[in-house]
Amino acid sequence: MSLPPLPRITVRVTRDRTAESRPTGGFLNLERLDLVATAPDGRQSPPFKYDIATRESLDAVVMAAHYIEGGVRRVFLRSAVRPALALRTHPLAPWDGQNPASRPHDGALWELPAGLIDGGETPAEAAARELEEELGFAVRPEALVGLGPRVFPVPGFIAEAHYFFHVEVDPKARRKPSEDGSALEKDAIVVAVGVDEALEHCRTGVICDAKTELVLRRLLERLV
Repeated sequence: MSLPPLPRITVRVTRDRTAESRPTGGFLNLERLDLVATAPDGRQSPPFKYDIATRESLDAVVMAAHYIEGGVRRVFLRSAVRPALALRTHPLAPWDGQNPASRPHDGALWELPAGLIDGGETPAEAAARELEEELGFAVRPEALVGLGPRVFPVPGFIAEAHYFFHVEVDPKARRKPSEDGSALEKDAIVVAVGVDEALEHCRTGVICDAKTELVLRRLLERLV
């Protein structure tokens, strides 16, 4: 099954504050460090520069909300626009002749629902909150089932951990998502697609969000 067209939400820069900004005090903060690496035999490297990104809410959750219809296991996806992709200036390398991955990217993605863990929340509590905000399902934290161990998606520059969950839902119980008030979430759309079909979309580059593909694969392994 083909996915519907992604909403073409565009972003533009109205002001570039980079030159006047400090490395701390924003959504992302930057630690600019001089490090020394010590080998097992005690040898030390010369000092070298290293940058580490941090933020107040560091870790995130990713959820697969699924159900069976007509003998097919379906999972909910949500559209997202990512400004870092939309404003990317480095060209993307062509991908062995298979479209659509070789096309320029406008920042629009299909993703599983996900979000940051707020202070004082457990991962399961954050997952339940995000499911209501992004899909419109009221789910108790204890109903969410872990999908394997946490992972570190980009450990080269941030210590963020991702926690994965799945939950079986009744599609008739879905309500309008409350969302988080972000302009980037306001016009998102939600679709349900077969898990096998979603993974095929990952293989062809229609879905190109890494955390989504990983959770879909773990979900399929768990359900087999």
